[in-house]
Amino acid sequence: MSVPAIVAAGDLRAAKAIHGDSKAYLELGGRALVVHAVSTLQDVPEVSEVWVVGNAERLQRVLGTPELRAALRKPLHIVPQFRSLYENGWETFRRLLPGAGPEGRDPGPEDADTAVLYLSADIPFATPEEISAFVRGALETRCDYALGLVTEESMRDFLPSPTGEPGIRMACFNLREGRFRQSNLHLLRPARIGNRHYIEEMYEHRHQREFGQILGLAWRLLRSERGGLGVLTYYLLMHLAGFLDRRGFVGLADALRRWIPAARIERGVGSLLRAPFRLIVTEAGGSAVDIDTEEDFDIAKIRYESWWKTQRERAARVHGSAALPGHPARPVEPGQ
Repeated sequence: MSVPAIVAAGDLRAAKAIHGDSKAYLELGGRALVVHAVSTLQDVPEVSEVWVVGNAERLQRVLGTPELRAALRKPLHIVPQFRSLYENGWETFRRLLPGAGPEGRDPGPEDADTAVLYLSADIPFATPEEISAFVRGALETRCDYALGLVTEESMRDFLPSPTGEPGIRMACFNLREGRFRQSNLHLLRPARIGNRHYIEEMYEHRHQREFGQILGLAWRLLRSERGGLGVLTYYLLMHLAGFLDRRGFVGLADALRRWIPAARIERGVGSLLRAPFRLIVTEAGGSAVDIDTEEDFDIAKIRYESWWKTQRERAARVHGSAALPGHPARPVEPGQ
């Protein structure tokens, strides 16, 4: 099964500027980050076409170069951005439906099974092999929302090197099955998700560290029609384990995460969204390295060539060729 891909390159509301510019247009290796995303998707066999939503005028300039156009093997569509991340995703989905036209259309019963790959524009180290493995693993679960995770071990390539080269340390989720970093890969059947509006809030608050913000979102989850006390409890446990981990209390974090099974998180999020939800693990870490701070970007510029090389080697080793079955991504399993 092939799926369309939607690249989120908007620069309104929650979008964070880096060095005074939208992240999508920062350059690594001589190419804007959004160009990296579009180019990588050309080599993912499960992706049928690419839609990019953001500042249409600027995207036309960046994605309209002769070099990129000559390398395109899949249809490329540009959609003007809307007011929020949620609207960008939903309105682009409405436009990619068969017969939708420029203004899109609401999905009907015939569109319920339409699956879409969503990814952000600022993941220059994501590889075709990793994305391919994620899509195949997500489709095999038959869920309505699959969220990508990468293992803590797969992130080690991005740490400071023993020879003194700078690196990036990124926070991980603490689950009973291990430590994982949320990737920027999502596979959804948007027409089947009852509470789509929670997706934006969950994504925007995925890196929360301020306790007041955490409690604010937790209270909104508690009051939700399907969230309830269970979602609130595990949400707070995950943040407490993450806090302890970041402060160096690894033993306490390990003890606490035994009470946070991935299956319970999946059930809680699925209940909140009113849709079957699964966590899908890939063994390459590039899709989880998004450019969130100026320091991260400056380090990525220094380490770009070596990180890209090691990620391609790792992805090929653990997932095989993107054009072949290889080693697929997998759901989080007990005892992992």
